[in-house]
Amino acid sequence: MQLPGRHLLGIEGLHPAIISNLLDLAESYALLNRSGKTRRDVLRGRTLINLFFEDSTRTRTSFELAGKRLGADVINMSVSTSSVSKGETLLDTAATLNAMNCDLLVVRHKSSGAPALLAQKVDAAVINAGDGMHEHPTQALLDALTIRRHKGRLEGLTIAICGDIAHSRVARSNILLLTTMGCIVRLVGPPVLIPTGIEQFGVTIHHTMETGLRGADIVMALRLQTERMNGTGPGGGLIPSAREFFTFYGLDSDKLALAKPDALVMHPGPMNRGVEIASQLADDPTRSVIREQVEMGVAVRMAVLDVLSRTANRNV
Repeated sequence: MQLPGRHLLGIEGLHPAIISNLLDLAESYALLNRSGKTRRDVLRGRTLINLFFEDSTRTRTSFELAGKRLGADVINMSVSTSSVSKGETLLDTAATLNAMNCDLLVVRHKSSGAPALLAQKVDAAVINAGDGMHEHPTQALLDALTIRRHKGRLEGLTIAICGDIAHSRVARSNILLLTTMGCIVRLVGPPVLIPTGIEQFGVTIHHTMETGLRGADIVMALRLQTERMNGTGPGGGLIPSAREFFTFYGLDSDKLALAKPDALVMHPGPMNRGVEIASQLADDPTRSVIREQVEMGVAVRMAVLDVLSRTANRNV
């Protein structure tokens, strides 16, 4: 198996067979992780650098765990104390990283396209760990793996993605992956949080939870991305209040009852309890798979590092 190029910058352009193969490999790593075993020979002698220009807990830590479980030398670069904070440009940073001869570079950046720019300037394989409002490919892959583990398939499932779609790179990557794999994707939220023209991606738009959640197999709640909104307040000036948002669009037991009886609850994190999701649902062991999403994140990132390291071997 190989990716179309030597980087993973987004879901866009990935063939369904490639996605399925990545999920199969990630499934094998999930089983290996649960057994307590490791495969430290896969990335032995390789160097993985985590370069995060935005704060992260789950993504950075899971890439670190994934790299170490495969035997890589892992370096976490703290941007707040690096030359970047002193005014170094992204291209100068790329030149510095290239001189270090790292093999795998994981990048999170507030600007859309930053990982793609770095990919043009470094010899390492670059993995996009989230860029602006563009994409977050490994999050979509781990979400898909979590769904497939519980439902046995992706094709034909109805997925409702609720909340701040407009500012969410997670939503964009999930839309691309899930529609590619034959899912029926509904976007649910107030008009101000739904991007104009998003229907062209093969999704349907719903402005009420009543229509959006009815008969859904999966309900995914997204947080309000206030850091990417203009204005002040709980919704960047786009919604009156957090309480009102929860009343109409927050996921609780009453709204979930509209979905199928065995519908699963997902959230990419971090969660704002009482804003986009009720604590009762977030912690419900029979409906919520939020903690499993975190677990599958390590397995998916192991699979991605594994595949990209093989590509690097061919390019040596």
